[in-house]
Amino acid sequence: MAQHILSLAAEEGPERLQEALQSLAEGELGDMVTRQALKGRETAALLRGIFKGSPCSQRSGVLRRLQVYKHCVPLVESGDLHLGKVSEIIGLLMLEARQLPGHALAELANLFVDVIKGGSLTNGKSLELFSTVLTALASSKENLVYGKGELNGEEFKKQLINTLCSSKWDPRCVIHLANMFRDIPLSGEELQFVVEKILRMFSRLDLQEIPPLVYQLLLLSAKGSKKTVLDGIISFFNQLDKRQKEEQKVPQSVDLEVATMPLDQLRHVEGTVILHIVSVINLDQDLGEELIRHLKTEQQKDPGRALCPFSVALLLSVAVKHRLQEQIFDFLKTSITRSCKDMQFLQASKFLQDLFPQQYDITAVILEVVKNSAFGWDHVTQGLVDLGFSLMESYEPKKPFGGKAADNSYGLSKVPAQQACRLGANILLETFKVHEPIRSDILEQVLNRVLTKAASPVSHFIDLLSNIVVSAPLVLQTSSSKVTETFDNLSFLPIDTVQGLLRAVQPLLKVSMSVRDSLILVLQKAIFSRQLDARKAAVAGFLLLLRNFKVLGSLSSSQCSQAIGATQVQADVHACYNSAANEAFCLEILGSLRRCLSQQADVRLMLYEGFYDVLRRNSQLASSIMETLLSQIKQYYLPQPDLLPPLKLEGCIMAQGDQIFLQEPLAHLLCCIQHCLAWYKSTVRLCQGDEDDEEEEDVGFEQNFEDMLESVTRRMIKSELEDFELDKSADFSLSSGVGVKNNIYAIQVMGICEVLIEYNFKIGNFSKNKFEDVLGLFTCYSKLSEILREKAGKNKSGLSNKTARSFLSMGFVSTLLTALFRVLLWRYTSIPTIVEDSGKKKGKSISLLCLEGLLRIFNTVQQLYSARIPQFLQALDITDGDAEETDINVTEKAAFQIRQFQRSLVNQLSSAEDDFNAKETQSLITVLSTLSKLLDPASQQFLQFLTWTVKVCKENALEDISCCKGLLSLLFSVHVLYKSPVGLLRELAQDIHACLGDIDQDIEVEGQCHFAIVNAKTAAPTVCLLVLGQVDKVLEEVDWLIKKLTSLGSDTSGNEKDSTQASNQTQALEKGIILQLGTLLTVYHELVQTALPAGSCVDTLLRSLSKTYTILTSLIKHYIQACRSSSNTIPGRLEKLVKLSGSHLTPQCYSFITYVQNIHSESLSFVEEKKKKKKEGEAAAISTVMAKVLRETKPIPNLIFAIEQYEKFLIHLSKKSKVNLMQYMKLSTSRDFRINASVLDSALQEQNSEDAENEPHNDQSSTAEQTDENREPKKKRQRKK
Repeated sequence: MAQHILSLAAEEGPERLQEALQSLAEGELGDMVTRQALKGRETAALLRGIFKGSPCSQRSGVLRRLQVYKHCVPLVESGDLHLGKVSEIIGLLMLEARQLPGHALAELANLFVDVIKGGSLTNGKSLELFSTVLTALASSKENLVYGKGELNGEEFKKQLINTLCSSKWDPRCVIHLANMFRDIPLSGEELQFVVEKILRMFSRLDLQEIPPLVYQLLLLSAKGSKKTVLDGIISFFNQLDKRQKEEQKVPQSVDLEVATMPLDQLRHVEGTVILHIVSVINLDQDLGEELIRHLKTEQQKDPGRALCPFSVALLLSVAVKHRLQEQIFDFLKTSITRSCKDMQFLQASKFLQDLFPQQYDITAVILEVVKNSAFGWDHVTQGLVDLGFSLMESYEPKKPFGGKAADNSYGLSKVPAQQACRLGANILLETFKVHEPIRSDILEQVLNRVLTKAASPVSHFIDLLSNIVVSAPLVLQTSSSKVTETFDNLSFLPIDTVQGLLRAVQPLLKVSMSVRDSLILVLQKAIFSRQLDARKAAVAGFLLLLRNFKVLGSLSSSQCSQAIGATQVQADVHACYNSAANEAFCLEILGSLRRCLSQQADVRLMLYEGFYDVLRRNSQLASSIMETLLSQIKQYYLPQPDLLPPLKLEGCIMAQGDQIFLQEPLAHLLCCIQHCLAWYKSTVRLCQGDEDDEEEEDVGFEQNFEDMLESVTRRMIKSELEDFELDKSADFSLSSGVGVKNNIYAIQVMGICEVLIEYNFKIGNFSKNKFEDVLGLFTCYSKLSEILREKAGKNKSGLSNKTARSFLSMGFVSTLLTALFRVLLWRYTSIPTIVEDSGKKKGKSISLLCLEGLLRIFNTVQQLYSARIPQFLQALDITDGDAEETDINVTEKAAFQIRQFQRSLVNQLSSAEDDFNAKETQSLITVLSTLSKLLDPASQQFLQFLTWTVKVCKENALEDISCCKGLLSLLFSVHVLYKSPVGLLRELAQDIHACLGDIDQDIEVEGQCHFAIVNAKTAAPTVCLLVLGQVDKVLEEVDWLIKKLTSLGSDTSGNEKDSTQASNQTQALEKGIILQLGTLLTVYHELVQTALPAGSCVDTLLRSLSKTYTILTSLIKHYIQACRSSSNTIPGRLEKLVKLSGSHLTPQCYSFITYVQNIHSESLSFVEEKKKKKKEGEAAAISTVMAKVLRETKPIPNLIFAIEQYEKFLIHLSKKSKVNLMQYMKLSTSRDFRINASVLDSALQEQNSEDAENEPHNDQSSTAEQTDENREPKKKRQRKK
């Protein structure tokens, strides 16, 4: 039959063909097509024949065509046909579909919808036909029956799509459906339906099917709904990441359904999806722009949702395209600094922590991206590297004008910029560890920056380089050529950079002989350079080599061991076999360094400072170094036992024309000898045993040094200042050659005294004779120090104010401090005050000196050694010396120390007025403040300390300003970590009001005293300014919360769970803001009624009030916006706040403005009286008073403007919310222009009498008038602002 139809189809006339087709039974036509298709013979020709014999002009033809379509769709989806045959059939059906009438198309479309609902799609090939049907249907002008009514083609298509998106889809056909919708013209609303449906299907698909679906979805987004697509993809992977983290916390989940997918599989899928998005953005730049716009908007609402590991990785991959790189990096850097600031803000306030229990930390997110990128995310690595360097350069340490950059490498980075810079370094370091291919690129860029940024601080890059080398010195051997290229530029770098760079690459020198050899060549050239910096660089490099290449038999120094990492072990073992060879190498270097002892003082000084470290690490070089030092000191030592002074100081200086320079830093040389000798005696001599030959050889220089130092000590004690030509009459000015010479001599003599003090203390073994020598040397030192201080006071030169660096070693200082430290804790419990009095000298008691020392120690430990605080506190506690380090409870240990200082402070406060020591009290408060930072705010000890601080402030009427300031600052800093301080501020404000009286003199304020610390001497300005300062901090918190509230209010995400959560958070924020502001209004209510003295208190209060009204206005604006976006009514607590502001603040503000203007009028009238007397000497004082009045009244117009703006937006809110909020506000008559008739009359009469009686003063009065005329318009301009 099929052949018969094919032959009839070949004829020109269709009549016989139509007859043959009509003669076929209902199922026969379909069977014939199936048989032909399965045989693979001329299926397309058969279908063309059937269509030729089934014209759409005839109803039977349309029905036959529909029959063919209905049969072919299941046939194509059955999977029985070859794909080529399927494509051929579908192609033909698509061509013929456009000829079908509207009702047939509608029937066919409904058939497809039923097929999709039934889940019988297998290969999705028939969906190509469905897209053609829907497209044809949309252009149909025919009215089609739908349900009980009729719709045109476009509306019918819309209803079909709606039905389709509302029905259940088989997960296997989702990708085919997404592909199909790309070929259908869709309206914005229809596209949104489709996109949301596909996004909902993500959770029902296997993970491996997500990337191709995402790709189809992205191609579909070319039609629109880009934001929805991007948001859906990012949210989906964010949720998967969170679920994965939760599963990792519970490794073996009992509920098997909870377990989702392996981690590596998830990461690979995420990486593929990111690649798809980047490839589509390359084709559609608008998608990239939309991604940045969307994340910026989301970041304002919920940073944790916007910048999750997946979205950050996506941004960094997109950033490789340079057109978007700047935008992306600016956005990321802004987000990082904002996150750091928010974290800092939250950590400083318990009130904010309660409102935001989950703190978002973007630094952790970005470092997680680095960790995730290990799963083959090569497309992210370049973005990570670029971001790391961008952060380090944007937030690098700043060099102050003419000064040295502050070193921020110690302790914890507090400033957001420092944290951002540290994050950049961590990104690069972690990326270096994870990604091998990019290591050489990172190393090259770091080295380039160290070289090219020599003028600006590079310590952060050197720290990064050091960490990179430590992490993998063996791996770096492959990139050693880049390091050796850097060595060629050492001569041109600042000495600090050279030393840092060489220290950083030191582990590499041990594993790479070629790097070491190239460095030696460079250093040998540099040592003969004309440039001083180059020679200093050479010395620094050679000293480093001497320290790190041990000669066979050298003792290991535990003090100087450096942790280099596991990979370094192999290198160290290898180095041991070369120790014998190292000896020749080290002696050759020492020979080069000896030549430097004839160079400038700076070069010699570096040698003297470095020899001791070399000796400690390389003890076999002791003889060579000691002999070198001995020959050098002999040039300046006078051996005659009675000759004074014992050293030739004139040989230490050099004259060039009129200028005099230091040639030999003699004090440094002696210091080096003293340290090397002490170490040699304590270490090497003890280990030499019975090696008699070496012993006899070494005894020579050892005995020489001891005799020499003994002789110098004896003769220095006998020497007078005149022996050095340094008596009180000597010239110390730096403008003359003699003065410069005397300054050099003085610094050298003081240094020599310090060195000898330490030497004699160490060898004296606490003997009386040696202590007398120490005191004798100190007498010489102190005399000279006193003379220099006096001369510096007379000669106000910048250089003369610099203190010479001390030569006392840290070991010696710590020995003394340890004794003093123990004495302090004992002294407070044991020494009576009578004994104490005998130790006083020039106003400072022994206890005060100890306290100052203690404070410095506590501060130093907290700032520089924060990681060692537990061990530090452990060492202080003698009773608990055997405790394990892991068991140290910092809070308990700190609380123990705090209790001792609390007792001391209470004793001071309860002592008689004559015995009260303000400086000691202030130091005790500062010590307590420093130690309180170590307490955990959640601990019982912290609460006890806060309670004690409140009690001290309530019960002690301190009149000393500095002590009052310290105690209140301590109270605020502790209180804010426990709860919001607004209640405390209200009580203090009430005390200030009671203490200073009311602005209305007829009103007596109730004498309710909460805090005795607020009294007549401290209330203003001290307590008042501290209270206002704390109020400003609370206002900053409230302002920050209002911004968060506004961003939460603008969240229009359709997720019901998210919107409920946002609603709950919004209500909590609103409640917190309104309660804070309500209590602050009561604080201001007290302060604006207080008779504050003119000056800083009034000025600060006026500015603070302006800020409060501005923040109230921001809150009102938020509620106006909330009323626009929804039909929410305003909460009752807001109405109460507005009522409070209308009754307790605004009227009082206007009264306070009048009060301020009155006290300033009195000042001006006093000025006018002075003008009448016209004393020339007082002219300057008069102009100062007038300028002060003008300055202090400047905030008044700003305050009035802020109040009026607040009332203006209250009117807007009243209209929007249908609640009359203005009923609580009373309009005041106190405005800029007030005419008081009685005052005006009296002023006019006075002026007339002056004109009549006082002709000579016309010039003055006209000047005053002119001043008034000039001043008035200025006020008007201020009012318009």
